[in-house]
Amino acid sequence: MAHRFISIWFRSLRTDWFCRRQPALKVVAFALSVPDHRRKVITAVNTLAEKQGIHPGMVVADAKALYPNLQVLDDQPEMPARVLQALAEWCIRYSPVVAVDVPDGLILDASGCAHLWGGEEKYMDAIKSRLAAFGYQVQVAIADTIGAAWGFARYGNTSFLDLPAQALRLERATVEQLFHLGLHYIRDFCSMPRSALRRRFGELILKRLDQAFGTTKEILQPVVPVEPWQERLPCLEPIVTATGIAIAVQKLLDCLCKRLLEEGKGLRIAVLSAFRIDSKVVKIEIGTNRASHNTAHLFKLFEIKLSSIEPALGIELFVLEAKQVEDVEAPQATLWESSFGLENNAVAELLDRITGKMGMACVKRYLPDAHYWPERSFKPALSLEEKAATTWYMDRPRPLELLPKPEPIEVTAPIPDYPPMSFRYRGVFHKVIKADGPERIEQEWWLQEGQHRDYYVVEDEEGKRYWLFRSGHYDAAKTYGWYLHGFFA
Repeated sequence: MAHRFISIWFRSLRTDWFCRRQPALKVVAFALSVPDHRRKVITAVNTLAEKQGIHPGMVVADAKALYPNLQVLDDQPEMPARVLQALAEWCIRYSPVVAVDVPDGLILDASGCAHLWGGEEKYMDAIKSRLAAFGYQVQVAIADTIGAAWGFARYGNTSFLDLPAQALRLERATVEQLFHLGLHYIRDFCSMPRSALRRRFGELILKRLDQAFGTTKEILQPVVPVEPWQERLPCLEPIVTATGIAIAVQKLLDCLCKRLLEEGKGLRIAVLSAFRIDSKVVKIEIGTNRASHNTAHLFKLFEIKLSSIEPALGIELFVLEAKQVEDVEAPQATLWESSFGLENNAVAELLDRITGKMGMACVKRYLPDAHYWPERSFKPALSLEEKAATTWYMDRPRPLELLPKPEPIEVTAPIPDYPPMSFRYRGVFHKVIKADGPERIEQEWWLQEGQHRDYYVVEDEEGKRYWLFRSGHYDAAKTYGWYLHGFFA
């Protein structure tokens, strides 16, 4: 596929930006200025001021003498870069690759984009009309190279050889040298010997010629890095209905999942961005517990959240990005056995729907960890596929629910190692009917220092079972303490 690039030139970027902030300036002649050696120098003028003979570089006092009604505003030197960055991010709706072209332009990689708008002319008209609606005067051109598009946008859409020398993005001194030698147009010197051009004008003129004619590739630096797993769906008419949004998501998933399937990949995290006409972007995100390219399942996850997308005046572009992608291992088919547990995709998809409705924090999986200390004897699993490096401790009973931090309790217990007769937890008195223990667990001295714990499994009069421990040895000074650490089912 041949590359096509669009150059957007903002003819009056600074003054247009001021007019957007102060609409009254549209009907008056005004200029922008900055202080320079105890005087003010004009940096930009609008069209009405230009017609009065005012131009950048003039001293404000001279301009006022020439046209007394001229309004002069303080320029903001950092403004153009900031505005171009914002405009470049907005233009992502027209191409995934948009770069800032300082000091007054943008470059879009339009390869494979124009047909979505019905052709290149309609594509460029759409860009121009939207920017004009924002109040910016722009000239737009498209070509096979960045250099050619840049020249056409600023000096007319004619034959490239008929463009003036400055259309090659040369330094001003080089252009003046060319003019002094009678070389006004690109056709006048493009066929001259390269050694002669290099010797007289330097290396830049050869580089610009090569870039313009496509013999040297020019790399764009996009304002937003392009995601490798991304699908885009521009809308010829703004989408305002829930049905239209659902159809758009279905089409995007069909395209993305087809690519993932061909590559043996599946997505774990995906983000849908809806670009609205009012320049706002609405995003929703889904996640899966196992990499998946099942279109129907992924659509159900998005369907849960589609109601949160407010289309307002309409959505003109949908972008679906797979933020995290992993390999998908095809399950081995068996004749006599069925896949149960976490290996079953139906279980993973059920977990996806639960977490999609209730949040990722509502479903957790834990694996055993090689530690004796109860708080460190388990760890969260990173995925459903992660395997345990050790086995669960099964020699003694362990509670189904372990408190993240042991809570102190009041205990009545005989001495020295008998189980408690009763305890009070959060103001509620519990009489112990049955008990088992103690089970002593020592501190892991290579990790931390402290007292050992003597654990007891106790059952109260209601049949509820608890995991209690005494921290340290019993002594008359009561340097020990009693704690509740978990609950059995």
